[in-house]
Amino acid sequence: MSSLSRELVFLILQFLEEEKFKETVHRLEQESGFFFNMKYFEEKALAGEWDEVEKYLSGFTKVDDNRYSMKIFFEIRKQKYLEALDRHDRARAVEILAKDLKVFSTFNEELYKEITLLLTMENFRQNEQLSKYGDTKSARSIMLVELKKLIEANPLFREKLVFPTLKASRLRTLINQSLNWQHQLCKNPRSNPDIKTLFTDHSCSPLNGARAPTPVTFPVAAVAKPSTYAPLGAHSGPFPPAAAANANALAGWMANANHSSPVQPAVIAASASSLPVPQNQASGLKHPRTPDTLGMTEYGSSDHEQLMKRLRSVQSVDEVTYPAPSQQASWSLDDLPRSVACTIHQGSNVTSMDFHPSHHTLLTVGCSNGEISLWEVGTRERLVSKPFKIWDLAACSVTFQDSIVKDSYMSVSRVAWSPDGNLIGVAFMKHLVHLHAYQGSHDLRQHLEASFSLPNKKLCVVTCGDDKLIKVWDLAGSKLFNFEGHEAPVYSVCPHQKETVQFIFSTAVDGKIKAWLYDNMGSRVDYDAPGQWCTTMLYSADGNRLFSCGTSKDGDSFLVEWNESEGKIKRMYSGFRKNANGVVQFDTTRNRFLAVGDDSQIKFWHMDNTNILTSTEAEGGLPSLPRLRFNKEGNLLVVTTADNGFKVLANTNGLRALRVMEARSYEASRTPLEMKNGVELMTRGMEKPRNMEHVPDKTKPWELTEIVDPTHCRTVTMPDNLESASKVARLLYTNSGVGVLALGTNGVQKLWKWSRCDQNPTGKATASIGPQLWQPNSGLLMTNDVPENSEDAVPCIALSKNDSYVMSASGGKVSLFNMMTFKVMTTFMAPPPASTFLAFHPQDNNIIAIGMDDSAIHIYNVRVDEVKTKLKGHQKRISGLAFSTSLNILVSSGADAQIFFWNTDNWEKIKSVTLPLPAGKDPQVTLEFNFTLTKFGLDKFLPPDFMLQWMPQEVLSSSISCAVYSCNSQLVYATFTDGNIGVFDADSLRLRCRIAPSAYISPASSNSQTVHPLVVVSHPQEANQIAVGLTNGAVKVIEPSEAERKWGLHVPVDNGTENGRTATSSTTNTSEQVQR
Repeated sequence: MSSLSRELVFLILQFLEEEKFKETVHRLEQESGFFFNMKYFEEKALAGEWDEVEKYLSGFTKVDDNRYSMKIFFEIRKQKYLEALDRHDRARAVEILAKDLKVFSTFNEELYKEITLLLTMENFRQNEQLSKYGDTKSARSIMLVELKKLIEANPLFREKLVFPTLKASRLRTLINQSLNWQHQLCKNPRSNPDIKTLFTDHSCSPLNGARAPTPVTFPVAAVAKPSTYAPLGAHSGPFPPAAAANANALAGWMANANHSSPVQPAVIAASASSLPVPQNQASGLKHPRTPDTLGMTEYGSSDHEQLMKRLRSVQSVDEVTYPAPSQQASWSLDDLPRSVACTIHQGSNVTSMDFHPSHHTLLTVGCSNGEISLWEVGTRERLVSKPFKIWDLAACSVTFQDSIVKDSYMSVSRVAWSPDGNLIGVAFMKHLVHLHAYQGSHDLRQHLEASFSLPNKKLCVVTCGDDKLIKVWDLAGSKLFNFEGHEAPVYSVCPHQKETVQFIFSTAVDGKIKAWLYDNMGSRVDYDAPGQWCTTMLYSADGNRLFSCGTSKDGDSFLVEWNESEGKIKRMYSGFRKNANGVVQFDTTRNRFLAVGDDSQIKFWHMDNTNILTSTEAEGGLPSLPRLRFNKEGNLLVVTTADNGFKVLANTNGLRALRVMEARSYEASRTPLEMKNGVELMTRGMEKPRNMEHVPDKTKPWELTEIVDPTHCRTVTMPDNLESASKVARLLYTNSGVGVLALGTNGVQKLWKWSRCDQNPTGKATASIGPQLWQPNSGLLMTNDVPENSEDAVPCIALSKNDSYVMSASGGKVSLFNMMTFKVMTTFMAPPPASTFLAFHPQDNNIIAIGMDDSAIHIYNVRVDEVKTKLKGHQKRISGLAFSTSLNILVSSGADAQIFFWNTDNWEKIKSVTLPLPAGKDPQVTLEFNFTLTKFGLDKFLPPDFMLQWMPQEVLSSSISCAVYSCNSQLVYATFTDGNIGVFDADSLRLRCRIAPSAYISPASSNSQTVHPLVVVSHPQEANQIAVGLTNGAVKVIEPSEAERKWGLHVPVDNGTENGRTATSSTTNTSEQVQR
């Protein structure tokens, strides 16, 4: 079924709902399979109408479609079976067992046998796993929670759980628009037509043989006069029929179309498939008299949905993992790439940039001297550099040859990737275009020299410029179309497709916006852009929202969203500087954010809010109007600098991706490790993304900053009114960054949360204001089972990904607590052996890895209360566990100084690495520290001969109590038993800052020689914030001062001392101190 037919079903569903045809609505939902009504499903399930529940489900999935579907049907039939047993209706229970549950015996015979045994029990609650089964109502509610998770995770329900946002009575509105259209065609239109039927086309009967003197006022934007349309099905060339032009998206734009040329030129083809359109598909001419961008997009078939077949997998009923919930409904400032990952020097003024459509760290750069470069920003490596060169001057026009002789200067106006990433288009000044074929790595070959769109799978090149024309070329350099209509040089083009309607917007330097359809009928739009000068248009990544950004001749900048259905401005964004000295550039990302280069900053807006969201100077050095570009994932943003280069900004995911690329760069020079079980083992370097200026300069002395005064850092102590004070054994930030969780040696866990306020609008943890000690109204404490002899106990704690549950142990049983109520959900794993480390599976909170004192690792399923498997290989107790978030890998470390890599698909060992320990040092301290190094970004494996060591120095001579990475992996924080805290550069372990105990421990506390940090953790989003847990039970959050914002910035030195800080050189014996 085509997309338009699918939308028609939604309109009918809305109509039926509004008209109260309740049963018909749900029958159509089921038969069409387009919208799964979760509310209706819940109502029927809670009412126990199991036949209707399964009938409704059958419209969307079958039992054997995939493991999620199988689990859904199993849970429903199991509940139906248990209810029959609970009613003592054994005949009905046997019937359900034989007819409904028998199908699952093929996949899990043991489970089927266990279910069958329930028939022999007087009360099935005698079964340990069903002992908590309550009454029917509560059991159904619990089942529904599980079913909703399964449905949301099931790919067959993707995009079927949310009803499209429609205006009320949308179908009626469309019918009224159609009637208006028909009425406009009437030979004798009446001012008040009488519509009696929808079965036939409307036509006004003559009014006494005379025409009505007053035309009808049409309430809805009507499409252009029918005389401007080709007949249905009439079209020529490779383009689709013009009849498709009645799509709502262009209806308003085409109202009262003003064709500025009597000629009927063909329109350039530059549209996209019904798959999400790559961003950056519009042109960005930097000078009104230069050729514009290349529109390279792909056209797809309207039948593409037929290719999406159901995936039928045969898997165990009880093995279901829940992927992370969709984040479309929520967002935060952390989604924006604002952290400067690196600065790259290009060598010439950068005029255009574009990321590869699928290789998200591969960047093409065009320069003002005509040079183009290909950069791998993850490794900061220039893969290809091509200076400007005319490939065949004789093949160029005489006019071009004359102009190049008079002035050989040639600047790049635009670079753009083709949708498949195989071609790079480069538009130069003076009407010249180069196409380069990219075949991977350092290979960039000449393809075509001519002066891109993809109509019906045919890749074409779209150009525009100061000749006021829009041209379409094939890849052989032949001109396919030549469009006239603009009265001024064309500044930009924006090719697009809505459903099956392919079109292109173009803007000129006189501020005119025109839209072209593939029907040889000229422009369908003649509107004025805000500012009436240079404007660029872009669609959001999903192709549903249209934006434009530009600047007037007076220097006023405008960023607006358009209402396509009406051809009007929907919203205008504020926050620009006045009197800009050029044209602002913008980009969109993630269907949510807009970014503009303005006033030497990058300014961000949320698409739904006209007020500026935030801005960044990217650590300075930006030009007045920087150019910028997001990658397709939206986790990287490149922006031009004033010194002929560009900066790469990243969010957390982007930094992780860059680290992966740096690791690959390092491993390329090393011998690959062996393969086992089909898993590729690749070495991983410890280089972290950073600014180029942060690379240590061996010729420049490194200045160590020492903070000894409380006024030169920010510190807040967690309030504690509980009497259960004890040493802090373990410390965690919540994953959301809004709280701190501490586990004391007495087994009591305390939670502190920050709230939103004027001083803390984000609600994230901060040292600027104090948090609150969180306690439920019940007054419950989260208290672990602590054995009498607890001196040798190893406390451990882990937090679920959604911060809903905390799991911990203090030498006794492992307890699972609800973080809202502090209630114990369950306890398990009674010693011996005792648990020593805990880790939640990143995709499934039901799966937990538990390290044991006897060196084993238990993979435990909380939901079914069973150990799925035991991993053996270590010789001593487990001291660390970490799941990879991108590979199916679990990494473990033990007190035997070994690191093991386990495949989480089959739980087999992949590889082991033995850590060389310094002689005479406590192996636990070194092991914990090195394990922390491997813990961040386990995308590749740590090679056995690559490690960093830091040896005690004069300024930090005590033992290390704990060490941890910053969230961006650029810093390492280490706490010492004398109270000092060291801040190290992660790539070299060079000490850059020492925080003395006098800066954060009060004199009253420090009188005792035993007060020092036992644990340190870093904030999950703020790289320069840490929390420490002290031996006296206090927990403190520490940040740099407001003035500096970072640890270890260069401080002016006055006789070695300034304001309580001493600056000393730590370059002495650096080669001996830091070993690789």
